Amino acid sequence: MQRKAVKIRIIGLVQGVGFRPYIHRLAHAHGLRGYVVNLGGSEVEVHVEGPSSSIDSFLEKLVVMKPPPSIIKKMKVVHVEPENYTEFRILPSRRTITERSAIPPDFGICEECLREILDSRDRRYGYPWNSCAWCGPRFSMMYKIPYDRENTSMNKFPLCSHCQEEYRDLYNERRYHAQGISCQVCGPKTILLDGRGKPVNTSDPISEAARLLEEGKILAVKGIGGYHIAGIASDDNVVERIRRIKQRPTQPLALMVRDCEIAGQLVELEEKDCIVLKSPQRPILLLPRRRASRASELVAPKLHWLGIMLPYTGLQALLLNQVEDGFLIMTSGNRHGFPMCKDLKCLLDQVGGEIDYILEHEREIVHRVDDSVVRWTRGHLVQLRRSRGYAPYWIEVSARLPEAIALGAELQTAGGVSFHDKIVLTQYIGDLDNPVQLDELRGELKWLLDQYRLKPEYIVLDKHPSYSNRRIAPYFIDEYGVEPVELQHHCAHALSSIADNGLDPSDIYPAVVVDGAGYGDDGAIWGGEAFAVSSGECTRVSHIHYYTLPGGDAATKEPVRTLIGILQRGMSEEEITELLEKLEIIPRVIGVEKASMIARISGKSPLTSSAGRLADSLSALLGLSYHRTYEGEPAITLESHLLANNVVPYRRQDPPLIESHLDPFESIIYVAEPLLEGKRLEAYRRAATVLYWIGYTLAEEALSKTHNNILFSGGASVNEYIALGVEDAAREAGVNVIYHEKIPPGDGGIAGGQLLYTYSLKL
Repeated sequence: MQRKAVKIRIIGLVQGVGFRPYIHRLAHAHGLRGYVVNLGGSEVEVHVEGPSSSIDSFLEKLVVMKPPPSIIKKMKVVHVEPENYTEFRILPSRRTITERSAIPPDFGICEECLREILDSRDRRYGYPWNSCAWCGPRFSMMYKIPYDRENTSMNKFPLCSHCQEEYRDLYNERRYHAQGISCQVCGPKTILLDGRGKPVNTSDPISEAARLLEEGKILAVKGIGGYHIAGIASDDNVVERIRRIKQRPTQPLALMVRDCEIAGQLVELEEKDCIVLKSPQRPILLLPRRRASRASELVAPKLHWLGIMLPYTGLQALLLNQVEDGFLIMTSGNRHGFPMCKDLKCLLDQVGGEIDYILEHEREIVHRVDDSVVRWTRGHLVQLRRSRGYAPYWIEVSARLPEAIALGAELQTAGGVSFHDKIVLTQYIGDLDNPVQLDELRGELKWLLDQYRLKPEYIVLDKHPSYSNRRIAPYFIDEYGVEPVELQHHCAHALSSIADNGLDPSDIYPAVVVDGAGYGDDGAIWGGEAFAVSSGECTRVSHIHYYTLPGGDAATKEPVRTLIGILQRGMSEEEITELLEKLEIIPRVIGVEKASMIARISGKSPLTSSAGRLADSLSALLGLSYHRTYEGEPAITLESHLLANNVVPYRRQDPPLIESHLDPFESIIYVAEPLLEGKRLEAYRRAATVLYWIGYTLAEEALSKTHNNILFSGGASVNEYIALGVEDAAREAGVNVIYHEKIPPGDGGIAGGQLLYTYSLKL
């Protein structure tokens, strides 16, 4: 019988997903000898020897029968000389790097682990931190790679004899060599504390927590990547109190629901939605609220969406099972403007004494990981926040990249690193105006550099001279000797779309980029752009006509300022105040004197082409939103209101009622005319039409310069009406629209485009 040996290097998501135990079982079933070992780049090496036919069968089944969460991106098989192994073994992990592989993200609890904790006959019945090779925390509890128990915060919890027996049982598919397993005996304990951190005497912390929630109490609940603040979501008083604690007057609050049946009572739920909710990533998904929804209107004021997610830990599932409603507010545990807390000290410093109780556990959270957020836009699932469940899994691109660092944007940001054909983005960090987030960005980037043992050549910054992340650039420049390079904000958006979709960056693409604000090459604030993009270069083809932002940043918080800035393009100060009086914006929202002052300073204010700020002004004009209390609020409120009322825009077959679709002044007057005549529904339809034609016209302009599938990016690219306009223009040109899938189209994905840009530095 012919014998042979092969050495296999497997790259992908192959650590922390039960891959080595799977290889061991497969080798044993085929009578093969050798070893499997984790290596220091998160890859796996396998050596097998035995009959030639058995090895052939082993290699064939290796890919087909792999564990559910694993992903094989590349597999190298090299024929070697047999070394006469007498058995097959899982060897201790090595720090050697042959090829870098993916760091595992956190996985939501699997159906098998959930079944065990709900089965009174199972020894893990009621155990809140049940996990196996297929599910549970990974990245959030990792100190370093390779993914072994001693390299995670589970190292403080030695396995009991029962878990040790499962760990050593070759044919225990879910627990053999599963690094994160535990049980009631050996795992982290769950504890109930009062609002100031003092222990509460109870034998069943979860049941007691559920009882307290039913009484209307507000709890902080420690998860895998941080704390949540939880409360009954059907009680207006509870929701109001949570808003006061978080200092978040109107920003929507996330809901956690027991299962898809309960979700269907709150939102309009389709089968595709339930698939997303049940996925291992378990994101928050934005869905239209049911008219008879039992959730308080205060959960998401003025919005027709609710953000819902399913439990992703046993603790959350057990808690929801004992709450009569079957759903709870489960929002990030922090004050507004601060990151989600990941330890008890942070929680007590921020909200101690204001919350009633804390459901705590003993496992350390190593990496803060917020809940990910996704939504549907024109049938495409788009990420708004990429974090738990997704990060730091890599994105493969169609270019050879140098080793580099990207610092991302200023708001809702994530950073990233690159090597070979890979981009690795950090989890969502947040707004960088708080020094805590800035320090976290620096720390998470350094962690990725250390784990992948990178020697970066470049550090890429946004061109905006006042971005906070510039303050940490000197650290990387001094520590690694990197060369700083700058990239314009909207070019980074367009390039992130190329990276996301694995497109050839040397090809020429038309692009539409729409967002709130980005520092432009001419010093203006861009935000509604058409580009031709190739090899890292973005040629601006067209844009929304410039208008002013009276007071600069103040206009982003008071959209009436933007409205006045647009009106100032074609009206005198007296005409503006007269119009605002007729619209009852004066005196209901703003006084005559302030309105006149804003109009006077408008001519000296920054210029912008922002689609987001134009949408804000429409929202103020229609009386939907006069103040921004969270990022994008006026524009989001406008889109939500239009969708909730099934507003349909005027398209090409309808009479063209605006001479220049990119002229903000014409657009505002177009919407104001029916409003002044008391025709509110017509004004809504015209507002939807303005958004539609922004997308259509920018796409048409971009396609006039280069004929290819069109990139669509920027924070406002999730807007249904703008997206519909881009789609119609693309369809008429016979091309497709390229939406984001893996990288957020907003500022959370800027780092992806910044890293792809480094490809062009080597041309």
